[in-house]
Amino acid sequence: SGFKSLQAISKGPCLPYSKNRNGISLGEAAASVAISTELNANNIGEVLGEGESNDANHISGPSRNGEGLYNSINKALKMACLNANDIEYICAHGTGTIYNDEMEAQAFNRLNMQNTPINSLKGYFGHTLGASGLLETIIAVKSMNNNILFKSNGFDKIGVTLPLNVVKNSQKKDLQTILKTASGFGGTNVAVIIKN
Repeated sequence: SGFKSLQAISKGPCLPYSKNRNGISLGEAAASVAISTELNANNIGEVLGEGESNDANHISGPSRNGEGLYNSINKALKMACLNANDIEYICAHGTGTIYNDEMEAQAFNRLNMQNTPINSLKGYFGHTLGASGLLETIIAVKSMNNNILFKSNGFDKIGVTLPLNVVKNSQKKDLQTILKTASGFGGTNVAVIIKN
């Protein structure tokens, strides 16, 4: 009901970053991971850095210039001792809404990451709300482990004002270092950098 009142529900599967996107589609999921401070052969990824920020822009709208996401990615890069060009793949939040997708395009371009391959997984299973960040992190890490980039399902033609390298077709790619981002109501933003 809340999303309907914001006129943010898509009539079909969401189309992140696409010209003809018209909102989110909701999904359901549960996800869990085991986190350890020890490196061993069973590890599927190592967290190099993380960052969080709250731009406190609006109760339901993100900052128009991507300030909060920009700050959280910068914090993660600093903690990981990396530069933006060290990131080989971005698994973005990508809700398929006008304001979220545009905000992300602003933040990624401010960081000069517009050429980094990016996708949103929400075109496959919708926005799983509280589970989305962890669920998508698990899939992004498995993608990295298997050296494959999944297409951003439903993407057709770029629909944000700044360039993004949206993955149009699933493809093999050697991946060592990835970035997962998530953004939420109230201007909350998080970024985590994971290494293979």
